[in-house]
Amino acid sequence: MKRYLFSFILFSFVAQSTFAQTSVPADSIISTKHSTTILGQSIKYTAHKGTQPVWNDAGKAIATLDYTYYERDGLQNRENRPLVISFNGGPGSASVWMEIAYTGPALLNIDDEGYPVQPYGIGKNPYSILDVADIVFINPVNTGYSRILDKEANNATFFGVNADVKYLASWINTFVTRRNRWNSPKYLIGESYGTTRVSGLALELQSAHWMYLNGVILVSPTTLGIERGGPVDMALRLPYFAATAWYHNKLPVDLQSKDLDQILPEVEAFAVDQLLPTLAKGGMLSADQRQTMATKMARYSGLPEKVILQNNLDVSTNLFWKELLRDSGYTVGRLDSRYRGIDRKDGGDRPDFNAELTAWLHAFTPAINHYMRNDLNYTTDVKYNMFGSVHPWDRSNDRTGENLRQAMAQNPFLHLMVQSGYYDGACDYFNAKYTMWQMDPSGRLQDRMSFKGYRSGHMMYLRKPDLEQGNADIRAFIKASTQEAGTPAKY
Repeated sequence: MKRYLFSFILFSFVAQSTFAQTSVPADSIISTKHSTTILGQSIKYTAHKGTQPVWNDAGKAIATLDYTYYERDGLQNRENRPLVISFNGGPGSASVWMEIAYTGPALLNIDDEGYPVQPYGIGKNPYSILDVADIVFINPVNTGYSRILDKEANNATFFGVNADVKYLASWINTFVTRRNRWNSPKYLIGESYGTTRVSGLALELQSAHWMYLNGVILVSPTTLGIERGGPVDMALRLPYFAATAWYHNKLPVDLQSKDLDQILPEVEAFAVDQLLPTLAKGGMLSADQRQTMATKMARYSGLPEKVILQNNLDVSTNLFWKELLRDSGYTVGRLDSRYRGIDRKDGGDRPDFNAELTAWLHAFTPAINHYMRNDLNYTTDVKYNMFGSVHPWDRSNDRTGENLRQAMAQNPFLHLMVQSGYYDGACDYFNAKYTMWQMDPSGRLQDRMSFKGYRSGHMMYLRKPDLEQGNADIRAFIKASTQEAGTPAKY
């Protein structure tokens, strides 16, 4: 592997240095050459690992964001090549998850279902989208190696729905300008809270920086500020319950014998057409109506009727995770309900811990630290924050769903794709569908919106078939939306 080095402004790295740096440079980059094979095609690329400042209005570097930029080599015309700008969520999570387990050229060493294996390690991702697009993975303040530099900088500058969007949009503007990518078709992809982030960024980039996008990809999206309390919230949970119960063989025999794709449309229709209007009646429900609903909910959720009735037909996700496998002595995972946990006691109304997150941190943390130092030649004693402190986070005035709708309404070339895992209990797939429906009440943007479901959890790409299919769906989404960009704009 050939290594070469660039330095900017405030700091110079020493290649192959014996001593690691103990502070984060405001502005720097190290580049390394690599090769891989994607879908049978040999690909050479350069990985740029570096930091770039966040400037205040006076031009002072008040923070620095670390990023990894993967750029395919040997192209004649880069300005026509798509650029994918990638974020994870939290909001205090690094972009490690999608970088080494989804779209990037490196791939975490896990089994085909996404469970951790030893020895830890990184291999090559044969399904990466690097064949069709360059990718930059960005770590917001206090995630990864990104840090606040100015001790007088107010946390409110960074830690909030709207503050986050504002400073990241400025950072992206600088990055795109430095890399001469203004002519490139541009895409935002975010996972979990990252979907809130990129939905807000779509409008902020467009309105404040005149940067127009071709696409936004939401992986396991949040509510995007769209209200869904009371009966709506209660009813929307049921399809996720059904998917998880089916996975754990807890449904009645007639349902269990069907494929998941056959069951979910039936449960979705029941949730919207029957359960929701029934729940809206609240205390006006007769005993017979209440019993009828409890029986049907038990059929679709795998839970006992008694438990459903004891909770007035309002079964929380916490209780579901605790109750579904209670008789077997297990809980099910929040972010990926294929995982099982073991609690101190079988009693209670919520699990002791998130079984899936513990497993993921187990696999990802050693791998990313080894990868940064040994593959990308990034040597530092600064701690890589898988999760960093971003509290208190200002969640007020979250209009990110409306922001994305407005950006799409103003930009006829902007497309949206949602990707969700059926076993995700934190940002469940049916709530993601509901978000799409409510984000566009006019229905006039639906031809530029698409939904893709996968048989895994929050990080749907951890399961090998979904890693392959998810990347194929992104690749198709990019190709379709860049081709359409060549046609006249139509509103």
